[in-house]
Amino acid sequence: MNHAEKKRNDKRKRILDGALKAFALKGFYNTKVSEIAQEAGVADGTIYLYFKNKDDLLISLFEDRMEWIIERLNTDLAKLGNDTLAKFRHMVIIHCQLAVEEPQLAEFITIELRQSSKFVKEYKNPKFGDYLKIFQHLIEEGQRGGIFRADLDPRLISRACFGALDEVLLQLTLSRAGQAEVDDKAAQVASMLVQGLLERKIIDAD
Repeated sequence: MNHAEKKRNDKRKRILDGALKAFALKGFYNTKVSEIAQEAGVADGTIYLYFKNKDDLLISLFEDRMEWIIERLNTDLAKLGNDTLAKFRHMVIIHCQLAVEEPQLAEFITIELRQSSKFVKEYKNPKFGDYLKIFQHLIEEGQRGGIFRADLDPRLISRACFGALDEVLLQLTLSRAGQAEVDDKAAQVASMLVQGLLERKIIDAD
């Protein structure tokens, strides 16, 4: 990467970071592009050199942050080897941990994205699909190993898991939950989801 490309990437990152702060402060609908520029430390017009409009900026911010979450998950899960249950529980916990580790990002994911009609109606959401595939592949892995029920549709259940986690993360974020509360509720949700996935013979053996 040459100097010009690095400078452009750095400025784009500053704009995305500024947008996250601005959206968390005033909400997507009420935030002006000029306020994003102020948070990023750039001129108003600079925003339009990188993004078409505020909706495009929101979508780009989502893709950028989801890429970070996915990379983090893949790195963490690789360290857990072949322990499917540990990996599944860890994914649940990491999702809930956003409430205390990245509260602005948690609020953005659970609240602000819904304010953009373009995001809801038009955006194809490939990064979200990549995130769901991690859940899906864990469920499939558990089915192959005889741990998870074979009668479940991994694609359907991965969406159901995300739906549950999204609602829990929303509640934790709005209540400004502390670390202890997040740990407790994440453990409860992980236990509930795992118990629903386990083969009957495994549950009976416990």
